[in-house]
Amino acid sequence: MNTPPQSKPVVYQVFTRLFGNTNSTNKPWGSIEENGVGKFNDFSNTALSAIRQMGVSHIWFTGVPHHATATDYTQYGIALDDPDVIKGRAGSPYAVKDYYDVDPDLAQDPAQRMAEFEALIARTHAHNMQVIIDIVPNHVARGYRSTQAPPGVASLGANDNTNTVYARDNNFYYVPGKAFQVPEQPEGFHPTGGAAHPLVDGMFDESPAKWTGNGATAAQPDANDWYETVKINYGMTAEGKTDFPTLAPGLANQDSAAHYAYWQDKQLPDSWYKMRDIALFWLAKGVDGFRFDMAEMVPVAFWSFLNSSIKHHNPDAFILAEVYQPDRYREYIQSGLMDYLYDKVGFYDSLKLVIQNQASVTTLDQAAGDVVDIESSMLHFLENHDEQRIASKPFAGSAVKGKPALAVSALKSDAPFMLYFGQEVGEDGSENMGYGQASRTTIFDYAGVPAHQRWMNEGKFDGARLTEKERSLRDYYQSVLHVAAYHPAMDSPTYSLLQYQQAARQQQTDRVYSFLRDHPHQPLIVISNFDDDEAAMTLTLPESLVTAFQLANSAGVKPQAEPLNQKQRVTPWSAYRVKNLLDRTAKITLSHQQDAVVVKVNVPAHHAVVLEVSALNAAKL
Repeated sequence: MNTPPQSKPVVYQVFTRLFGNTNSTNKPWGSIEENGVGKFNDFSNTALSAIRQMGVSHIWFTGVPHHATATDYTQYGIALDDPDVIKGRAGSPYAVKDYYDVDPDLAQDPAQRMAEFEALIARTHAHNMQVIIDIVPNHVARGYRSTQAPPGVASLGANDNTNTVYARDNNFYYVPGKAFQVPEQPEGFHPTGGAAHPLVDGMFDESPAKWTGNGATAAQPDANDWYETVKINYGMTAEGKTDFPTLAPGLANQDSAAHYAYWQDKQLPDSWYKMRDIALFWLAKGVDGFRFDMAEMVPVAFWSFLNSSIKHHNPDAFILAEVYQPDRYREYIQSGLMDYLYDKVGFYDSLKLVIQNQASVTTLDQAAGDVVDIESSMLHFLENHDEQRIASKPFAGSAVKGKPALAVSALKSDAPFMLYFGQEVGEDGSENMGYGQASRTTIFDYAGVPAHQRWMNEGKFDGARLTEKERSLRDYYQSVLHVAAYHPAMDSPTYSLLQYQQAARQQQTDRVYSFLRDHPHQPLIVISNFDDDEAAMTLTLPESLVTAFQLANSAGVKPQAEPLNQKQRVTPWSAYRVKNLLDRTAKITLSHQQDAVVVKVNVPAHHAVVLEVSALNAAKL
């Protein structure tokens, strides 16, 4: 297949443990034997080809590093984990127990688990996609112990002085003189859902106790704390003071090479070096980038050190971070060298309210304006493992209601767009699987993902078992993502058209959002209708806007302006071709009025149109 050049990254987040699972039992708190599990090998060439055909450039394989689990792998030399400090029978992928290993759940042969992951990396690259995995810099599993580290590499915490709360070169924080106590759980809670396990006894041997991942300092954390994890020490004292060199003034405006050079003669906390070495280990395996969990809980200076090291070894590495403090976005991008941050607190939150009819579309312009100077670094998404599924009842109750939002989120900026597996077929996350509750696809339990399984079709990945609505939704997603991935206008400026639009029904004006991607040859006009009814829209584009993007045809010739009311004003749109890139459901007309070009289009309910404007051949002008 001849694939056009990628205009911008499209990331496919897949929960690796769930992707290839064909078991549909979905017993709450079910074991791996009862509910099944997906494997690295399930990402066959057929599966990867189907993902690539969506316009995907990067796959974020969520849950690859070896994390704590209630499943027994002792026959492979892996020690049992204690379910008293595990969430769910499968366990959270964000409670990593060995950063130099991959999760045995994901291997057909757990003894060959690393080789199977390396083969997956090679297959993914063969399909012209890059591999992203998680690194969770803020915390690790309570029982972290690296048994697969390279020779001479000490495990996190192995050399700590445990008699003090804090020491610069300790990897963890401690509660001297006190042993860890399992949190008091709600009545009726059982860490394995009631299933027998030799280590379930309401205790966990940790003395002295370590600080918990979310910063809780008590020897007995609360059940709502991240009690399955312990916080990593990056040289921040217990009082919150820094115990490491600060970033040099002006370094924020320099490239990664300058950052890398700055850190070479500095003495730094031990955790900095350990986490750097972990990242470089995975780069050497062929991983192309990282998604950093809860990056804002780690000092920005560390990110300068780590990310400059990553870029030194792979200048094209893809670096994505989870940061939820808008007032610190620029700090993490400019000083911390993050390529991309989630645009969650801002654009995603605004879009969600618009979908739910709790906010006007004008809030989208406000949210975009807040980050206009860093727009290209703000990754857009509609779903991920932390957020509710669009089709879930608490969100929209229907995947169709997300269709207009997709066109906005994927096409409005030149930043990457991220798709969560199953989103494209309307997965609703309605299963209560044990620790994970309905509305989000569980990350803690063994489970099947029903709509996704229908697309997967027992490993054929042909969608043969999808319903007609699911198939139509996936086709729509593919059409929009192809525009996002390959259309040249994705590199062009964006202009809101809200001030130029008018709905035939006045009450729909706040439910329709339109914008322009101003490409010199193929500009796009995107109109998204969030309303429950079809919207008859009129866009009255003034002369100043239309003449700003006079179009050259394939021969480089621009149409000549024609007189309107005895004045040379508007480019003759009769010389243009206008095409809806998504489907043919919308009726489109163009006409001239004084000093303006008028675009009229009927946009179906919960739908979008993407109008590509191009000049006709010179011979036809």
